[in-house]
Amino acid sequence: MKNYRRARKTVDVSVGESVRIIRELQELSQNRLAELTGIPQSTISAIENDRIQLGIERAKVLATALQCHPAVLVFPGWEIKQQTAV
Repeated sequence: MKNYRRARKTVDVSVGESVRIIRELQELSQNRLAELTGIPQSTISAIENDRIQLGIERAKVLATALQCHPAVLVFPGWEIKQQTAV
């Protein structure tokens, strides 16, 4: 595996966009996600449009309904930076 090149990130995704993308990949409407989570559809819309913050508790509830880890929603563009030896 010496001759591989790490993929470059080409798109920045916001927290709201990550929620929308995962919801759409699972073919869920905002209304259906609202039913599954108890979070009002208007709040889900506001989260997806980055008008309100997701928050830890909402992230847990949405992640459970979307069958993913909350970190996928909260930190969509996070990557580990390799540190150089001192």
